[in-house]
Amino acid sequence: MKIKLALLLLMLWLTLPLATIAARTTDLTKGANVVINSEETVFTVNSPGNATTVYKVNITILNENGLHRAKVYVPYDKLSKVNHIKGTSYDRNGKKIKSLKNSDIIDISAVSGGSLFEDNRVKIADLTHTMYPFVVEFEYQTTSTNMMFYPRWLPLDEENLSVAKSVFTVVMPAGMKMRYREQNLPSPVTIKSEAGKEVYTWQVNNLTPFKVEPYMPTFTELVPVVHTAPITFEVQGYAGDMSTWQSYGHYMNKLNAGRGELPETTKAKLTALVADAKTKEEKVKRIYQYLQSNTRYVSIQLGIGGWQPFEATFVDSKGYGDCKALTNYTQSMLKAVGIESYHALIRAGDDVAPIMEDFPSSQFNHVILSVPMEQDTLWLECTSQIESAGYSGSFTGNRKALLITPDGGKLVSTPTYTVNENTHHRTVRVKLDEKGNGVATAHTRYTGHDHEPYARLIQSASPEDQRKWLYRSISIPSFELNKFSIDLKKDILPEVTEKLELSLRQCATISGKRMFLTPNLMNKWSSTPNQLQNRQWDVVRRKAYTEVDTVIYELPAGYALEHKPNNTEFKSDFGSLKTNIEVDGQQIKFVRTLQINDGRFKPEAYAKMLEFMNNIVKTDAQQLVFVKNIP
Repeated sequence: MKIKLALLLLMLWLTLPLATIAARTTDLTKGANVVINSEETVFTVNSPGNATTVYKVNITILNENGLHRAKVYVPYDKLSKVNHIKGTSYDRNGKKIKSLKNSDIIDISAVSGGSLFEDNRVKIADLTHTMYPFVVEFEYQTTSTNMMFYPRWLPLDEENLSVAKSVFTVVMPAGMKMRYREQNLPSPVTIKSEAGKEVYTWQVNNLTPFKVEPYMPTFTELVPVVHTAPITFEVQGYAGDMSTWQSYGHYMNKLNAGRGELPETTKAKLTALVADAKTKEEKVKRIYQYLQSNTRYVSIQLGIGGWQPFEATFVDSKGYGDCKALTNYTQSMLKAVGIESYHALIRAGDDVAPIMEDFPSSQFNHVILSVPMEQDTLWLECTSQIESAGYSGSFTGNRKALLITPDGGKLVSTPTYTVNENTHHRTVRVKLDEKGNGVATAHTRYTGHDHEPYARLIQSASPEDQRKWLYRSISIPSFELNKFSIDLKKDILPEVTEKLELSLRQCATISGKRMFLTPNLMNKWSSTPNQLQNRQWDVVRRKAYTEVDTVIYELPAGYALEHKPNNTEFKSDFGSLKTNIEVDGQQIKFVRTLQINDGRFKPEAYAKMLEFMNNIVKTDAQQLVFVKNIP
């Protein structure tokens, strides 16, 4: 009896941990495509110019939406190498499916389409399996001599991912310090001294899948993350200090030094080019136009060349360069005509996360040029052949840039484009026939952010591709595009004028003797985000803009007004909408003015935003009703 009881207790003791694991697994699989069972990253700094990374991970892939995690991508270049990659896959019962062989690892160029000089490559190990769930294990080791960049630890790096355990360790040699920045961690770093080295360790456990919400802040602001960065570092013999933005700027000055000389013949040509220019701004615009007419962008990523520009003489003779080289070339040309300017490092892109101003580090992916003027600053995007001088737009506007001055680095702000600068003003004239069909002309003027898709279209698309793009973009249910033109006017606030000639089918609906007409022809809101019971994150509206649409209809003879919606005007923190409808005989004039505000709002404001949006949808769906007078 005692033996049976002991065996029963032993079996119960063994079962409890299994039940705990099962419960944990069930919790972590809810809403997940992938479960990270265990993950370990060890970043060992050997010297200011060398480091080794060892990465190990065990992953359960639950369904086909997580299949991309059955591959591991390990990039390398002239400044880094891949020492080894190992991998094994297992089925749902723990039986080994496959061990990775060297022949299974493919090595391909990571060269982008616009690159002439690039040594970036990537090794890809693939353990794809089609019976779910299954488990993959990967391990790889890399060595890097590019010490401008210390790793970022982001254990929850995508949606529908859960993490049972992830550990991040940084090992620093004696006498070397590093910096770190923690966000959203359940517990802070632990620091120990081992064999004369400082060991920093972070760990998270049981992270459930991230809940995505409409109009939320950037992903990396909300999840656990650790940013690390050096104080002193070295890349290919260039030593630097990253402890402050100023010292980082001094390092960039070191990379740029002696690379701005131009041939005397080019200097003479530039002097003649601006000889009769009446203002400094006009001189800058002429130099910028010369750049756009005589150069093109290519990517150059060769060793230190990823951060150090080619000499101005190279660009002058070859006619191409990357963002660094073209910016350096433009700076050199401006200097040749007596105008001072500065490189500015920036994190470019639409809707990218803002840089961490309190954490000096390599957070930038682009270089532009800043030209101080008497009253303001003129910003130049040196990689574009169509951009207007002084326009930053959605790619580099409304963010911080690191200005590289003789005194080092300094954070500055690029221009912000407001509700009065991101606009479209449209006038449409429609003539309807007895069947509700019609012909229309539409003239639209776009400014600020709103002009950008059309400017890119002019630059990159043939007339036929422009026509196809317009067919996809024009939000009229049934139409033929008979004729169009798109013209760009360059200025500090550039604008595009679009002219359309259209044939409309069933623009109005005929039912018996009645005609139903929705006056908002081209700019209707038809849907809103879903309601949320318990909004978790702040509401972020990143773009402010104004839209003014005027639509003038001419009805066929014999129709009289039966119903007209009331004019509308409502306001909220998120914007405002005003509509006005006038009927004068057979002519209807509809004017709609929509203003959307940017800003950051508390989670509880989400319901108010939906109310505002729903009011727009309802207003845009309103109809006029006309009755035909039948003798």
